[in-house]
Amino acid sequence: MSFHETANAKINLALHIRRRRDDGYHELETLFAFADFGDGLTFSPADDLSLVIDGPFAGDLAADTDNLVIRAAKLLQQASGTTSGADIRLNKSLPIASGIGGGSADAAATLRGLNRLWGLQFTDHTLADLGAALGADVPACVFSRLCRGEGVGERLDRLDDNALAGKGVLLVNPGRPVSTAATFAAWDGLDDGALLTGDPLLAAIAGCNGLETAARALCPEIDEVLNALRTCSGTKLIRMSGSGATCFALFGTAAEAD
Repeated sequence: MSFHETANAKINLALHIRRRRDDGYHELETLFAFADFGDGLTFSPADDLSLVIDGPFAGDLAADTDNLVIRAAKLLQQASGTTSGADIRLNKSLPIASGIGGGSADAAATLRGLNRLWGLQFTDHTLADLGAALGADVPACVFSRLCRGEGVGERLDRLDDNALAGKGVLLVNPGRPVSTAATFAAWDGLDDGALLTGDPLLAAIAGCNGLETAARALCPEIDEVLNALRTCSGTKLIRMSGSGATCFALFGTAAEAD
């Protein structure tokens, strides 16, 4: 029996950078939302671990031990003590280094999919705790639900999904990868202040993306994307996601986004 998981695209509706910690990480406050599309992963029983990558952005990734999918699989093997393997196929539909959590979402989907394939019965909370070792966005991607993140993004507070249910989203990437590390390194050091609580959409609209200025300096095409999105009618929110360069427009309905 094979299992399929979608690695949903992650969208930072707002991203407030508060300070750089002594360990080099950044304290932040963010609103995570997830699209109903993303990369696709299929997991089939096998004696060993193997990974095959296809899809539009397959050429940008290597199916080696550094791939987050393999790292997530080995982490789950170690945590569970299982000797089971899996044949994993990743259909890479999301661009890499694009601010929408492609690698983190793939790792999270791997934890969910292999948890089912191997019959481990770990809870999502356990998988999220494990996933934190793979990246700050992985815990949120395990749940793939609307939530508020604090700390480096790993402290999560689940929010009511109905706040954004039925909304349409348009993601636009200019075709240039942007390094997360480079964007954080170029951060201006200014505290963006606390992210509002309450209604998630109103909080997002009142907020900002504190990495946008740094990302725009690294990738000026972001300005072109944002300006193009501003010509669309019916938008509720237009912003860059994560460390860029993907930008999004949120609409009232999926039909308006189409």
